[in-house]
Amino acid sequence: MNVRRHYISTAALAAVTALGLGTLTACSSDSAAAGNTDKFDVVASFYPMAFLAEQIGGEHVSVTSLTEPGQEPHDLEISAKQTAQLEESDAALYLKGLQPTVDEAIGQSPVKTKIDAATLTSLEEHGTEAGGHEEEHSEEGHAEEGHAEEEEHGHEHEHEHEGGKDPHIWLDPVKYAEVAEGVGKAFEKADPDHAADYEKNTAALVGKLNDLDEKFETGLADKKTDVFITTHAAFGYLAERYGLTEEAISGLDPETEPSGARVKELQQMAKADGVTTVFYETLVSDKTAKTLAGDTGLKTDVLDPLEGITDASRGDDYFQVMEANLKALQTALGTK
Repeated sequence: MNVRRHYISTAALAAVTALGLGTLTACSSDSAAAGNTDKFDVVASFYPMAFLAEQIGGEHVSVTSLTEPGQEPHDLEISAKQTAQLEESDAALYLKGLQPTVDEAIGQSPVKTKIDAATLTSLEEHGTEAGGHEEEHSEEGHAEEGHAEEEEHGHEHEHEHEGGKDPHIWLDPVKYAEVAEGVGKAFEKADPDHAADYEKNTAALVGKLNDLDEKFETGLADKKTDVFITTHAAFGYLAERYGLTEEAISGLDPETEPSGARVKELQQMAKADGVTTVFYETLVSDKTAKTLAGDTGLKTDVLDPLEGITDASRGDDYFQVMEANLKALQTALGTK
């Protein structure tokens, strides 16, 4: 695969301005904060958002996640206690389109600073198959500059039509870095007394995400097959970033049962494309993956969509689990 350079978009800055964030004074001991802390209190919708808030906010923030460890985020129902906590917070950080009850609760909440990660990068629509097609049409790969130029001139991707957009942007380190930059700017505006630290912490996090991107780029450059099978279509952005094709047993909703025709199609495709492994995830039943693998003589392994960290996770944080994902992909795709 051709090596290409990735550029972290500065469009995130404009996106933050477009959010119309209310100006807040720096959090002080008399602020009505969740948990009555004297820090800048952030309620995050689920783990990838909470991780950003903690990394960027550092010692100045108190972060509460609405989704408990081990809880499937798509299924979250907001409690009365969480609604009250949201109302007392200084900021809400969420990803619109992933958790409908969170979208509704934050939309109705009086919290002044509402940061929607979906506005800080570009979202696309993915179905049960993602990646691969753009790579075939472009020998230069999915270069960031060309991608940005396409969007600027309104030439949308073939699957970017009306309908539900894929929210799993955090599984692409480059998109996640774009979101991080936007969150950092929002924190600086909402809590200006600590703006310098937020800026410094954001730069450090973006640097680590760029390093992770390079590890994936290099680690997946030379492989026997580009195709991998997952139970749930969470890895479309990652597939597109690194020239892979994700074939999902079900769609964006991990609980969707596949049709018999889809299972048969995957069995035939696995044989034709030299697929060795069916991936499942830690927060959802592995039954479908193991049934498909058993019928086709394939192995199973975990590819973690990082919607939450539990004792079963292969690592303690985003970076550790993403590196475990890279190793799992390298084994399954036959990298050299």
